[in-house]
Amino acid sequence: QVQLVESGGGLVQTGDSLRLSCATSGPGFSNFAMGWFRQAPGKNREFVASISRSGANTRYSDTVKGRFVLSRDNAKNMVHLQLNSLKPEDTAVYYCEAKIGLDISVNALEYHYWGQGTQVTVSS
Repeated sequence: QVQLVESGGGLVQTGDSLRLSCATSGPGFSNFAMGWFRQAPGKNREFVASISRSGANTRYSDTVKGRFVLSRDNAKNMVHLQLNSLKPEDTAVYYCEAKIGLDISVNALEYHYWGQGTQVTVSS
């Protein structure tokens, strides 16, 4: 059974940075493409970023491209999402998700495991 636990959220001001982490347990971390999604109150869950199994390929939503950086450490079964230049519209619960297989995906329905989420709040 794969478990994902997010951490690193918090309350920050516009322009600040945060580093979200996702610790995974269970077998086969290096076999998963990983992704981050977020959900704001009253809104659907939306894609933020994803990374391939090796870490060689990443993809970002247009709203975070150039501000967020996704990386992974397969030796430690960890994924990190660096959030820079935060804006109030980045406020949401951020979820780490794992997808079996080679291809990265922007579709949350293609992911097989997810964590409980970590709250990011950006004040203006």
